[in-house]
Amino acid sequence: MVNADRTPPDCPGGHDGMPESDAGRHLQNQLEILIQDFRRSTEPPMPVFVVHAQESRDDDAVAGLVRQLHAGQEAHGTRCAVTQDAYEGSTEVRRAAALVRALSDPRRWDGPKALYRRYAFPRLRLVHAIDDAVAALGDSWPSPAPGSPEAGQDQHRRLLDELAQQRWRPKNTARWRSGLPLFDMAHILPASLVTVLAALLARSEWYVAVGAGLVFLLLLTVLNYALPGRAPIFLWLRRESRWFMTTTFLRAADQEESTEVSLLRPVRSWKAIAARAYDVAEALRAGGDFHLQLCVLALREDLRDNHRRWSWDLRGFKRPRPPMLFLPHADDRNGGVELIRAISDVRSRRSELDPLLVVAAVRTHDVERLERSVVQTAPAPDATPPTFGVRLRTWYREWGRNLRAEQSPSRERSVLPWVMRIPLPHDQLGPVEEGRHHLRASARPTLARLVWALHSLVLVIALLSAATVMRADALHDRYCSASVLTANRDTRREPAPDGRTECIGIATDGLRFADWLPAPEPGDDVTALTADDETPWTVADLEDRIARQNADVLDDHAGSYVTVVYAGPLSADTSAGSSLVKGAEELAGVYLAQAVINENSSVKLRVLIANGGVDLGHQEEMAEAIAAYAAHDPTVVGVVGTGRDLKSSRATTRTLMEAGLPVVSGTNSATYLPREFANWFSLAATDEWQTRQLGLIAAQLRTRDRRQYALVLARDTARTDDLYTDEQARYGQGMLRRQGFTPLPQRRYTLTGGKPELRSHAQEICRGSRVPSVIYFAGRVEDIDPLMTQLGTEPGCAGKPLAILTGDDLSKADFAGGGQSVAPKVTLYHAALAELRKAATGTAFYLDAAEHLPGLRDHRLRYDSPALASGQTALSHDATRALFWAATRGDRPQSRASTWVNLRSVKIEGMATGTIDFTGAPLYGDRTGHSIVLKEVRRSKDGTSDTHELCRRTAGDTKRLTQQECRIRR
Repeated sequence: MVNADRTPPDCPGGHDGMPESDAGRHLQNQLEILIQDFRRSTEPPMPVFVVHAQESRDDDAVAGLVRQLHAGQEAHGTRCAVTQDAYEGSTEVRRAAALVRALSDPRRWDGPKALYRRYAFPRLRLVHAIDDAVAALGDSWPSPAPGSPEAGQDQHRRLLDELAQQRWRPKNTARWRSGLPLFDMAHILPASLVTVLAALLARSEWYVAVGAGLVFLLLLTVLNYALPGRAPIFLWLRRESRWFMTTTFLRAADQEESTEVSLLRPVRSWKAIAARAYDVAEALRAGGDFHLQLCVLALREDLRDNHRRWSWDLRGFKRPRPPMLFLPHADDRNGGVELIRAISDVRSRRSELDPLLVVAAVRTHDVERLERSVVQTAPAPDATPPTFGVRLRTWYREWGRNLRAEQSPSRERSVLPWVMRIPLPHDQLGPVEEGRHHLRASARPTLARLVWALHSLVLVIALLSAATVMRADALHDRYCSASVLTANRDTRREPAPDGRTECIGIATDGLRFADWLPAPEPGDDVTALTADDETPWTVADLEDRIARQNADVLDDHAGSYVTVVYAGPLSADTSAGSSLVKGAEELAGVYLAQAVINENSSVKLRVLIANGGVDLGHQEEMAEAIAAYAAHDPTVVGVVGTGRDLKSSRATTRTLMEAGLPVVSGTNSATYLPREFANWFSLAATDEWQTRQLGLIAAQLRTRDRRQYALVLARDTARTDDLYTDEQARYGQGMLRRQGFTPLPQRRYTLTGGKPELRSHAQEICRGSRVPSVIYFAGRVEDIDPLMTQLGTEPGCAGKPLAILTGDDLSKADFAGGGQSVAPKVTLYHAALAELRKAATGTAFYLDAAEHLPGLRDHRLRYDSPALASGQTALSHDATRALFWAATRGDRPQSRASTWVNLRSVKIEGMATGTIDFTGAPLYGDRTGHSIVLKEVRRSKDGTSDTHELCRRTAGDTKRLTQQECRIRR
C-alpha cells in the first residue's frame, strides 16, 4: 500500500491524453507519486522507466502508451520533451548525441501549460559549440598533413579562432537568446547598474547617472557582440564556464594548468578556459562514448540548474514538477538505447541527483540490450496474484533499495542501475475500465510562484520606483543639493520672505549660494543681485575665489591649515528690495583676509561659507549645520559673522558655544551677547555704548530751562526676529530721558510690501501740540528716505529745525553718492562702527584690497572709496585676521578649544580699523577700545547731503569721547 499522505488526489479527467489502458493508468499514477514527492522537496531518485511488451505483437501499443503518458503529463503542466523516431549520425552513439543536441532547444520542452519561463541549456550549448568548432576545422585538425597551409599554424589558436567566430555558441543557432542585442545580461546589465549606483552615490543628477549607465551598457554591448571574431567579454564569468572548469568529469589526471576562474583574474581565467576547451576538443575528435556522456552530463547539470530551488529567481520552487523525457521508440535509429545506457552510466559516476524522469518504450527484441531486470530474485508466490499497480510500486521500492549496491564499481558492467524495466502483459494494454481515474499531484501554485514572480517583481519595482521618486522629491524639496538616493545634508531649502526658496546651511562639496540668488532681468546689472551698484564684485566671484584658495590649501598644505566659517546673510529678498550689501561686503573682507594670510603665512586658512538667509532669518538652522559639520571636521576653529542682532541670536550663539566654536563678529552690536556668552567676541561697539556716545550730541541739542520733547520712532518688530531695533529703541529712550528731554510715547511703524508706513506717524508727530525737537530713529537704513520725505512735506515739521539721532545701521547709507538724502532743516546724527580715515595711515588693507578683491585691480583705494566706505568689509577682514591669529599661535594650527582661549590674548595692530585688542576684555562683561565714528549729515544748498565727522576713535583707543570733542555745528 502507498501512504495516504503521499498519494496525490484523483485527477478529475476531461483532458486529452488520459490513459486509455490499465497499464497506462498505473504508470501515470506512479509518475504522479514521484512528482508529489519531488514537490515536497524530498528529491526522490528519478529512474529511467523502460517499458516493453511481453509479446512482440504489443510493441506498437506500448509505444502508443508512452505517447499517451506524454500527452497526459503535458496536460498536467509538466515540462516534457518527446524524441523523434530517427536522428542523423554515422553510429548509434552519434545518433544518441544528435538526440541530446535536439534537447538543447528550449522550445522542445515547452507545453501549453508549462509553468514559469523556458529552460536554458548553456552547458549543453557550450559542448555543442566546441563540437561544431572541431567539425568546422575538418580532419586536418589537430594534426594537419605536412605541407598543408595549416601545418605551420598553432592548432590551439586555430580552435580558439573558430570558437570566437562562433561566439562560443553552436552554429546555426539564434545569436541573441532573447531576441535583443542587449542581453548577455547576466553580467553586462549588473555592471551597468553598478555604474548607475556609483554615479548616484556620488550625488550626480539622476539623468547623469542613468546616462552613464546607458553609455556603459552600450559600450559593453559593442565590445561583447558587435566586434567580429572575438570571445564574449564576460565569458569567464558565465555559469557554463564555471561548470566547464570545475567538473571532475573533464579533469585530466596529468593536467598541470590552473582551472581557477576568478572575477579578479580575467586573463588567467581565460587561459584556463582555453586550455580546457582544447583538451575537450581533442577528446571529441577521438570519438567514442565520451561525446555522448559529456552531452548527457551537461544536459543533467542544466536541468539541475533549471530546478535549483535557492537560485536568485527561486525557479526550483516555481517548477514543482520534474522534467520528463519520453522516448516512444528507443532503438538504434535514434540512439535511444545508447542514451539510456549513457544516462545510467553518468548518474552512477556522479553523486548528485538530477530531476530528469525518463520514460522509454523499447521493442521486445531490444530488451536484451538492457540486460538485466530490476528484480534480483523472483518474489514468493502469493495466494492472490497482486494487481499490476501493486507490482509496479513493489518494483519501484525494490529498485530503490538495490540502487546503491547496483552503482558499485565492483558490480558487473552489464548492470544499468538507474534503469527500471517494466514488462507490460497483454491484458494490461486493453481499455481502462469505466469510472477508473488516475492520480494527479497537487496543482496548487507554490508560494514562490505567487510572491517571487514577475507580477510581484513588477509590483515591487513599481513600489520601489514610487518610493524612490518620493524620496528623491523629498530630498530635493528639503536639501539644496540632492540626487536620487543621497543628498548633501549640510544645506537645506527654506522659504524666503518673497516666496522664493533660499539655501540655508554651510556650503560643502562644491555648492554655491550664488546659484540660489534670483536671476537678473533683461537689462539689469548683475551686481545688483549680489550687492549694490557700488560693489564691483558679486557673491559668485567671491565664492569661486574662496573655492580656489581652499583647493590650493587642501592639495598642497594638508595638516598645516585651519578652517574658519563665515556665517552671514547671502540671500536677497526681491519683494522688499533687500539686497546683499551686507553679506557681499562681509564675504569680501573674509576672502581678502584669506588671500593675504595664505600669501604670507606658513599655516594656511581655509574658509567655508554659511548662509543664514535674508537678514539672517534662518541663522539658527545655519548654526546647527555649522555645529554638525564641525563635529566631524576638527580643523574648524571658529566662526566669523552672525552680524545682525536678532531674537534668535541667543540660540545661535548657544549652539555654536556647545559645539566649542568661538564667534568673532564684525558688526553685531548686541549688548547682551558678551555678557551672557564666553565664546562671543565682537569688534562692534555695543548698542548701549553707542547710545551713550550719541548722548554727547543730545546734550548739545538740549536747551536748559525749556521743555523739549523727544520721540523714539522704531520699526514694529512684533512679527519679525529683529532685536537690534528693540535694543536701539530701549537704550535711545533711556538716553533721551537722562539728557532731560520730555519723552513722548514711543511710536512703532509697520512695513507693507517691504515699505514703511510713515505717513500717519508723520502727521501725528508734526501736527500735534507737542512737536518733538529730537527724534531717535530705531530703524533700518532702507527706511530713512521715506522718513525724510514725510518730514520734508508734512506741515508742522517741514522747514523747521529737527534733529534725528540713530545707530550704526545708517553707516551703510550712501549720502555722499546720492543714495540717501535728508530733508531741509533736518540734521541727522548717526554712529558708525568703523573709523577708517585715521586708521588708513597705518594699514596695508587698501593695497591688499586693490590687489585681491574682484573688480578693484589697478584701482587706487581710499578709506572713503564707495566699495569700502561702509566699513563692513574692513570689520569682517579684521575679525577674520583676529580669529586666525588665535588659531595659529606659535605658528602652528591650534585646536578650537585653544583658539577660544587664545582669543583673549589677541592684540593685532595695523588692521583696517586700528588695533584689535581682546586682552582687556572681561569674561561676561563689556570690553573697551571699540572703533566708533559720530557723523553729522545736513542738506546742502544744492539739495545734496553733506556729511561731517564730529568725532572718532580707532579700534584699540580706550580714551573716552568728550562733548567738547564731538561739538556739533549750529
